[in-house]
Amino acid sequence: MAKIKVTQIRSKIGSTKRQKLTLQALGLKKISATAEHEATPQILGMVNKVNHLVKVEEI
Repeated sequence: MAKIKVTQIRSKIGSTKRQKLTLQALGLKKISATAEHEATPQILGMVNKVNHLVKVEEI
């Protein structure tokens, strides 16, 4: 399965609680934090919910 690299590029201040928890579940704690994940449907759905806060790169 493909891997993706998710980087937080915007602040979570002002986001909903659900979006903050999604960022936490992805392993992103602050701006410029990066996490690598398998591109499963669950992870892609989480990334889609916070796509305005993160940048996604395929590895």
